[in-house]
Amino acid sequence: MTTFRDMDNGKNNYQHGELNLSSEDYSLLTDLYQLTMAACYTGEGIEQKRACFELSVRRLPEGCGYLIAMGLAQALEYLAKFRFYPGQIAALQSMGVFTHAPECFWSLLAEGRFTGDVWAVPEGTAIFANEPFLRVEAPLWQGQLVETYLLNTLNYQTLIATRAARLRDVAGEKATLLEFGTRRAFSPQGALWAARAALAGGLDATSNVLAALQLGEKPSGTMAHALVMALSALEGSEERAFSAFHQYFPGAPLLIDTYNTVGAAERLAEKVNSGEMKLTGVRLDSGDLVSLSKEVRSLLPGVSILASGDLDEWEIARLKAAGAEIDGYGLGTKLVTGTPVNGVYKLVEIDDIPVMKQSSGKITYPGRKQIFRSYAGGKLEVDRLGLFNENSIREKPLLELVMQAGKQLQKSESLETIRQRTAASVASLSEETRCLDQPISVKVEISELLQELTDKTKILTAETQRTQR
Repeated sequence: MTTFRDMDNGKNNYQHGELNLSSEDYSLLTDLYQLTMAACYTGEGIEQKRACFELSVRRLPEGCGYLIAMGLAQALEYLAKFRFYPGQIAALQSMGVFTHAPECFWSLLAEGRFTGDVWAVPEGTAIFANEPFLRVEAPLWQGQLVETYLLNTLNYQTLIATRAARLRDVAGEKATLLEFGTRRAFSPQGALWAARAALAGGLDATSNVLAALQLGEKPSGTMAHALVMALSALEGSEERAFSAFHQYFPGAPLLIDTYNTVGAAERLAEKVNSGEMKLTGVRLDSGDLVSLSKEVRSLLPGVSILASGDLDEWEIARLKAAGAEIDGYGLGTKLVTGTPVNGVYKLVEIDDIPVMKQSSGKITYPGRKQIFRSYAGGKLEVDRLGLFNENSIREKPLLELVMQAGKQLQKSESLETIRQRTAASVASLSEETRCLDQPISVKVEISELLQELTDKTKILTAETQRTQR
């Protein structure tokens, strides 16, 4: 694959059909307007002004009472590697879009690195609407250019981690939950992020081999209908398919619903009862999972039953309420897709001047902010959104300094640490916030100082607009 390091300066040699991504591509994985705005800032001589951007969601996805913040590790990795190589700059120059851009813009890109500070809530923390869970403080051009990638990784991983946390909450601590979503994820890169976020959100394992190896985890999976059909056709029986797979992978569950679920369970029961086979688990992928699981349980009482097939937290809740005999679930399509997390990344301060967006329905609060969280009886009681330098004795500030002057301050946390934080975050929420039917989110109060700054900023903005007229 051609990389940007290999390109001759001045030539647009990057065009090819692979559309794969490496860390050298990070800086160009952005929206065009990020680059055109950076060029404009440079032309106006304000590109080095200190700017603050905050990432938050205006509203929670429908049916969600909370979100689980995720994706920080990949965001920091991106910022640490952010740079433009000569071939990339040559490719941008060849586009014809930047004909009138100032010459110093190109030297800015060539010499530039991310040199800013980043504040963020730890991964696995429950968050709510209008709470900034990441803040970038950096020269204006840098803070602007990194917006697209930060939104991509934090929005998607937060979505998956939230779904995973809800699935764990509904299924219970003892249930086995496996991530099977690679084939339904929106891209190969998305599949890796989905696997990571799902594990950090509370799932036990992923079937994605690459993701598991990169994360230091052990992949988990079963078998597909193709093996059953192939061996049945070639060797004359479904039983031969089960015996063969069990011979090579004795610990893996057998998929028993290719033809007749109950019939397959009866034949397996004979082998188990005779001592011919020690079966650990079976998987059901279709049909009436309630009645089938009960029949299979009666035939194979000591065997774990795993269910799959477009399952989500609502379906798991229904299966449990109906008395289904299911020990674990394989989660795919509805875990890695669904209603997106609509995170936004907005400028809140420039050169120590607080700014705010006042568009109808899209108002933002000005200035650098902090989330102050308070508990009562071990339960999250209220969040207070205030200015970053406010003092609080009994409340816990959530945003922490994680990168300073472009250097990550600590190593990325382990999945187990994040998984435990996720579980504790969910456990701290009330039942009305965790419920699936019309959840009620946690109240987020606005501090007096933040409200005063908001009112003052509105007045100053209005005066500026009148002066311009």
